[in-house]
Amino acid sequence: MPYLLACSLGDGANGPEGTAKAVEHLLLDAGLPLGEGLVHAAQRPSLPVSLLVVPGSAVLTVQHLKSQFVPPETWLETVGEFGYAYLIFATRPWPEGAEPGDAETLAAFTSDEAAVASAAHVVLPARSLRS
Repeated sequence: MPYLLACSLGDGANGPEGTAKAVEHLLLDAGLPLGEGLVHAAQRPSLPVSLLVVPGSAVLTVQHLKSQFVPPETWLETVGEFGYAYLIFATRPWPEGAEPGDAETLAAFTSDEAAVASAAHVVLPARSLRS
């Protein structure tokens, strides 16, 4: 299953704690429960969360926040196969000083029960541009 992990860097004006609170408000305002199970976005069409996948890139939108990224080709192929991705949007910021692609930090972050329990979990249909 293709996954997405979204989180802040904790570098906002109010530091990591303020940034975590801002992310929490963003997710709750979008109608996403924190740590309360899985939301299937296809069953909630008014949910302001979406995933647009185009050749070579993707865009995650949560409310007014948009993040464009270039995923690995295998991720794009798997999203194309399944038609969706599993989003974990953490309220906890990424560990300070850690590189976003660091595998050890990623493993520790995603296995931290408190980080996972305070996150929103969403199955997002992968939308594409239509000609």
